[in-house]
Amino acid sequence: MSSDTPPRLRTDLVARALLRQSGLDGRSAMLLRKGDPDAGGILVVLAGRNGEGIVLSQTRTDAGEPAWRRGTGTDPVPPEQIQTYIDRQLQYDPDLWVLEIETTDFSPPFEAILI
Repeated sequence: MSSDTPPRLRTDLVARALLRQSGLDGRSAMLLRKGDPDAGGILVVLAGRNGEGIVLSQTRTDAGEPAWRRGTGTDPVPPEQIQTYIDRQLQYDPDLWVLEIETTDFSPPFEAILI
């Protein structure tokens, strides 16, 4: 049986790989919320030192490749807006994983297609 989309890895494996890859250069990378190990989506909070951040939401490109959408926009937002965004997404997907990664430039420290 053939499929046009690439196979999906278990969410827990992807989340742990992102944390491991992000922490390689000594930055803080932590799991804030554990979701469904097989099928939960992933949110990544790119957090600055002053508490502001950008939330990336796991998605796919039109071609089916893994990608990330800036769920809170391109500019950093305060912690309250980050939490509001996460809470809203949890209403739609209670199986979400939430990761937080320290950053100075609000870009992902892992290979990512941003759309």
